[in-house]
Amino acid sequence: MKMLINVPETVVADALRGMAAAHPHLTVDVENRVIVRRDAPVEGKVALVSGGGSGHEPLHGGFVGPGMLSAACPGEVFTSPVPDQMARAAAAVDSGQGVLFVVKNYTGDVLNFRMAEELAEDEGIQVASVLVDDDIAVTDSLFTAGRRGTGATLFVEKIAGAAADEGAPLERVESIARQVNESSRSFGVALAPCTTPAKGSPTFDLPPGELELGIGIHGEPGRERRAMMTSREIADFAVDALVTDLRPDNPVLVLVNGMGATPLLELYGFNAEVQRALGERGVVVAHTLVGNYVTSLDMAGCSVTLCRIDEELLRLWEAPVETPGLRWGR
Repeated sequence: MKMLINVPETVVADALRGMAAAHPHLTVDVENRVIVRRDAPVEGKVALVSGGGSGHEPLHGGFVGPGMLSAACPGEVFTSPVPDQMARAAAAVDSGQGVLFVVKNYTGDVLNFRMAEELAEDEGIQVASVLVDDDIAVTDSLFTAGRRGTGATLFVEKIAGAAADEGAPLERVESIARQVNESSRSFGVALAPCTTPAKGSPTFDLPPGELELGIGIHGEPGRERRAMMTSREIADFAVDALVTDLRPDNPVLVLVNGMGATPLLELYGFNAEVQRALGERGVVVAHTLVGNYVTSLDMAGCSVTLCRIDEELLRLWEAPVETPGLRWGR
């Protein structure tokens, strides 16, 4: 496989050096692998820290900045960051108002963030955490106990980040983050596998002419394999699954997310089908975001995330944000 890299061993460090050069409003510690808002700690503000394996960009480092995360910790490709990284990030951004850890539900992430929470508390930092587990495709997958954490991570980080920027206390920021997670559901589809730099070949086998319904962001198996479907058929399948599980009685936020190798031409066409399918099922859409936000290296495919919102969550979603991966209102 051809990749725009030097050697697999330095992929993450090289990317962090490039990120530092492109975004001077961030402080990027390449050696310790911590990305921090340059103005952190922000006085009087609860800090948000997240992280996970590299390969899902712009999640999480691309969401560091005003209105979203205070810091992010990238691990090796598809590998959890270590507790020392997270504890170091918490210390760098804590203003005395506390830190909220946003954790995707994967076994390594959960264990390491839990240890990081203990390390931070030993240093006198008040820490709370929220677990993101929005993927309805499967339960108890290869990497998780319970549902996987996927696209809703963006909604949690944006909405809770806005609440923190408004000066909400830690307990309130945590409560909002939990509400967003509980109100969100995701479903992903793979058309082709991804390739990790270390392996240099596809991480799983997906024969030509087939797709995987309910794929995970590390290539974990989904609900079933089928012969290739049209965009309309995929949208109907995904939206049926999401609406059946979420049963939205409020307007929803919609994320139509590319998995890394799907061009916007296809994503926008797929979004048209998602909007049709939601409309036919009586679901009111408040806002839609289309693009590559929670990716899986070079996987071809997409995911759909719905988040049921009220007036407060909508206001926080619309609040200004300024990060490398998400920006509006400033």
